[in-house]
Amino acid sequence: MNKLLEHKIAKNIGAENITRLEVIQNLWSGYGEIVRYKVDGGKEKSIIVKHVKLPDSANHPRGWNTDFSHQRKVKSYEVETHWYKQYSHNCTNDCRVPKCLFQEELENEVLIVLEDLDASGFPVRKHSVSIKDMESCLSWLAYFHATFLHKKPVELWDVGTYWHLATRPDELEVMDDPLLKEAAPLVDQKLNECQYLTFVHGDAKLANFCFSDGDQVAAVDFQYVGGGCGMKDVAYFIGSCIYEEECKKYEQPLLKYYFKQLREAVAKLNIEVDMDDLEQEWRDLYPYAWTDFHRFLKGWSPDHWKLNSYSEKMARKVIKELGVTL
Repeated sequence: MNKLLEHKIAKNIGAENITRLEVIQNLWSGYGEIVRYKVDGGKEKSIIVKHVKLPDSANHPRGWNTDFSHQRKVKSYEVETHWYKQYSHNCTNDCRVPKCLFQEELENEVLIVLEDLDASGFPVRKHSVSIKDMESCLSWLAYFHATFLHKKPVELWDVGTYWHLATRPDELEVMDDPLLKEAAPLVDQKLNECQYLTFVHGDAKLANFCFSDGDQVAAVDFQYVGGGCGMKDVAYFIGSCIYEEECKKYEQPLLKYYFKQLREAVAKLNIEVDMDDLEQEWRDLYPYAWTDFHRFLKGWSPDHWKLNSYSEKMARKVIKELGVTL
């Protein structure tokens, strides 16, 4: 990032100067970087700058280098900008997100300047988790879903998640599973016609949760936030944490904990909703949400470790329930 942009950031956050400290992450397919900056003479001691610079051509690590995928990424950064501008302030400490300090859209560039969650008490990133850690993240998701229950996702994705069917025609086309390919639009329809819609984070994997030294978490990366059934986040999150033998063992206890937290969140936020009816609908849709992501993986990365017997059994159950045959 050039000095002119750094000066603009400093000015807009009321600082004298900002100094580049470290690259936290390079963005997918060479679309920019996330950098930590030291701040001099401002309220913040450090900040996180997400600097998106759209390339003329992308180098996707799995070969999905098409104009369609490029446009999906471009929209994802527009969505994230709108999220921080219009919606993030609704999140309480129960579903903590970084404060947005400044943002700007330039030609072929996007700047999002965020609170440094490390400095705010969320310095821990985990590659493996305990059930207690998973419960902390599920609680975050429950409060997030309660916060945006029945809200319309204006200027976000109409259908959240990075894998939803309308944005993944290439992966569907190459998938070598005729039954699942036939069932895919029916699974998508079932999820999209859910009565109790909310906002889904859209990429609620373990890597996008920041842990405190206690049991609190905050979440980052809102490129794929949009409308949907909360089970999309829950199924995807559980699948990002544990292997197939653990999925069967912990599926019901984890779902029970999530719905307990969702009920608490709805009560705390004074939301009028029939929770028994919502829970029944979402529990019924959990296998569909799992199958939806399974469909994406089978086309995108057929040798992925998450493609296991648990996921296959879930998908075959859903396909049979839908009455799909060839």
